[in-house]
Amino acid sequence: MVFTLGTYYASLMSLISYYMVESVQSPLPWSQCRAEWGLNCLDSASGGESVEVVRNLTNMTLSYSSELYFVKEVLHEKDNINDGIGLPNWELVIGLFVSWAVIFLIIIRGVKSSGKASYFLAIFPYVVLAILLIRALTLEGSLDGIIYFIKPQWGQILNPKVWYAAVTQVFYSLSVCFGNIIMYSSYNKFGHNVHRDATIVTLLDTFTSLLAGFTIFGILGHLAHEVGTTDIGSVVKGGTGLAFISYPDAIAKFKDIPQAFSLLFFAMLFVLGVGSNIAMTSCTITAIRDNFPQIKQWVCALGLAVISFIIGLLYVTPGGQFILNLVDYFGASMIALVIGIVELYALGWIYGTKRLCKDTEFMIGLKVGVYWRICWSIVTPLIMTAILVYTFVSYEPLTYKDIVYPNWAYIVGWTIAVFGILQMPIWAVIAIYRQPGGNLKEKIVKAFKPQKDWGPTDPIIREKYLKEIELEKSKETGRGFFAFIKNNVCG
Repeated sequence: MVFTLGTYYASLMSLISYYMVESVQSPLPWSQCRAEWGLNCLDSASGGESVEVVRNLTNMTLSYSSELYFVKEVLHEKDNINDGIGLPNWELVIGLFVSWAVIFLIIIRGVKSSGKASYFLAIFPYVVLAILLIRALTLEGSLDGIIYFIKPQWGQILNPKVWYAAVTQVFYSLSVCFGNIIMYSSYNKFGHNVHRDATIVTLLDTFTSLLAGFTIFGILGHLAHEVGTTDIGSVVKGGTGLAFISYPDAIAKFKDIPQAFSLLFFAMLFVLGVGSNIAMTSCTITAIRDNFPQIKQWVCALGLAVISFIIGLLYVTPGGQFILNLVDYFGASMIALVIGIVELYALGWIYGTKRLCKDTEFMIGLKVGVYWRICWSIVTPLIMTAILVYTFVSYEPLTYKDIVYPNWAYIVGWTIAVFGILQMPIWAVIAIYRQPGGNLKEKIVKAFKPQKDWGPTDPIIREKYLKEIELEKSKETGRGFFAFIKNNVCG
């Protein structure tokens, strides 16, 4: 799943790099219509006059030049993929190559090189966001866009699809269940204050999301003002359309140096893409080298970059966005949700919330409150399970721009999803098989308990840890189902 996401992000970076190069042109290449696009095109750089044309030509389906530029000039997008996805666009192939070359150069020495790069990768986006936000606030209609962004639609609060979208967003934003957090934390010292780190990361993530939202919707509010509508939602494109259609459309209407703001925006997106992909790729490399330490870092990084580049060629074809949408749904979102739920039950009820909290207390000296115990063991698993069940019950065949995929695409998608999800039961069976024991029941019981070497590697700390565990076991009271629940949740 993580490997798939790495190829996914790099393909988006190829699109971003294409727009970065094009941003230096004057006028911006997507700001005006071209003859080969036909009569149903309106200049993105135009204001109210073009809107009047739209209102008068009610019998025609019209699109702004920013959308037609993205679809016809950048993607060369096909109407469907019934007859295949086509050949890669050489300009996007160059962008894809540059993206993987940058990632390879950063991770070539592992955390030593990626750690140094992270200072720039983390700070630069905030600088650009601040510049763009200041610019957005000077534009007419920007406050309407910001209000639209933060104003709740209470009628949607019980819509499971909204909660599924929210869960997916958080999973991507925090890299939950992708292994990245575990990979980075594996380099920490045993007593490192993970509680502090988790608090800082989640607060910063929320702040960044709000800052980006204010910036993007401020400029989209200006776009709505320019086209003469009070419905901000009507100018917002979903998915990749937000970055490559709606935002370029808004920038094209800037009267002062739109090239500079376009270049800043796409440079920021490229840096964010590099940062995300470094985490994903480093996670895969760490998993490989932990099992095969004889493989050198640069060899593993180079091999992964080359393989990912080859796979990424699928995404830069005329049918690439169809494949991207397919992989995003089946190869990432669905697998992450299932893995997240299994992790919750495994940690909360197999390893045990009680022991997890005791481990945390032993490592950082902080006692975990009842609120977190209840959330980890009951509330969060149940909510996530309900979302998953609803997702399957209300499942409708995936579409892209309301276009139904051919049957072979659905087969590929479900194959990817099943292959990812089946990893858990397959390795569980293997773990049971490898356990010593006279019968199947003994093997299963041992497989669902921590291994003998589980715990701190330092001998002195390990001895103290094992004594703590034995002491906690001696304090357990009562037997039976309800006693087990009480001990696990309340400690």
